Amino acid sequence: MNVLLLGSGGREFTFAWKFKQSPLLTNLYIAPGNGGTDQFGENLAINPEDFLEVKTAILRLKINLVVVGPEAPLVGGLKDQIKADQELQGVLVLGPDKFAAALEGSKDFAKQFMVKYGIPTSAYKTFTAETLEQGYQFLDALSAPYVLKADGLAGGKGVLIIQDLTEAKQELKSMLTESKFGKASQTVVIEEFLEGVELSIFTLTDGKNYVVLPEAKDYKRIHDGDKGLNTGGMGAVSPVPFAQGEFLEKVNEKIIKPTMAGIAAEGYDYSGFVFFGLINKGGEPFVIEYNVRMGDPETEVVLPRIDEDLLKLCADAASGKLESRLLNLLSQTALTVMLVSGGYPEAFEKGKEISGLEKIKDGLLIHAGTKQENKQVRTSGGRVITCTAFGNSIEGAQKKAYQMASLVSFEKMFYRKDIGNDLL
Repeated sequence: MNVLLLGSGGREFTFAWKFKQSPLLTNLYIAPGNGGTDQFGENLAINPEDFLEVKTAILRLKINLVVVGPEAPLVGGLKDQIKADQELQGVLVLGPDKFAAALEGSKDFAKQFMVKYGIPTSAYKTFTAETLEQGYQFLDALSAPYVLKADGLAGGKGVLIIQDLTEAKQELKSMLTESKFGKASQTVVIEEFLEGVELSIFTLTDGKNYVVLPEAKDYKRIHDGDKGLNTGGMGAVSPVPFAQGEFLEKVNEKIIKPTMAGIAAEGYDYSGFVFFGLINKGGEPFVIEYNVRMGDPETEVVLPRIDEDLLKLCADAASGKLESRLLNLLSQTALTVMLVSGGYPEAFEKGKEISGLEKIKDGLLIHAGTKQENKQVRTSGGRVITCTAFGNSIEGAQKKAYQMASLVSFEKMFYRKDIGNDLL
């Protein structure tokens, strides 16, 4: 099977690493890939959001399966374009169509879906520039902190959690009338803040049948103790000690089953991953958000724990042949630590030389924001390298992951020192 994997981050590196282990794989192409993905296949210098570039690659390389890593091509309708093209008939695509991808592409669409299918979530209302005054009144009726979400995709930066009411009103005005997040914030969802511990759950589906993947907890804030600005993710752990037994049964009955039944009932053209961003509030699960692809850096701890042929699972989902069953999982804990550029998530420099990669013999070293120049690996993004380690406990995996991190260096490199501490 010839596979085209779209994306360039740590998530796509982990998919490539896992696909390479499959006996079904003939050739793997990663577009555009990064400074490490070429050890599993061939990197292609194409834009995953440019349909003509993707189509040309599919035809030239005789691709059988397209796996879409990031959300933007899905929300932009890449699957619809491939399915509608006569020259691409028979090419499998893992990912939902544009309409179903609105579960991630529109916060309001997702909230309406949750309400329709009785899925626990926070109270909310949606506003535009024309209803700004009503937005102010809704904020007055809430208590701090105030949660403002840009309706569309904003590269992980469109969610604001604000303690002060006056500031919340100013930010709402900025989002709706001053294009703070561009088109993404032409509509804003204001929702009730839920206090609790966050958790990520994933399913892989063919639109009707599904399998549940390992759960994970990620760490979004830049500094230890969950302080500072939100990032794309500074680390992750799987499994999660509190997400077992009765709580996981509640997640399954109250959230996963009705969501998957809703997807089937709506008749969505949905093959691929459903990401459930959850919060555990006093032992009860609530949905914060859906994503229509795997999370990052959760992928870097979830996929390594799947003790099966991931490529076969993906191909079965894309072709409508997935069997609903329990997956075989490794019992070990996986813990990952993200090494980021100095200044991230705000302004940061690129092109810094990375050293020490060859010293790592134990664990999975995952490239994210890297590129190769003259056989030298350099930084090319905010999140640069992910160090994933395995152990019989959180402490064991944590010790190994930080040992890996200590061997890597680049100018102004930074990482959190407390990944997993809250679960000990």
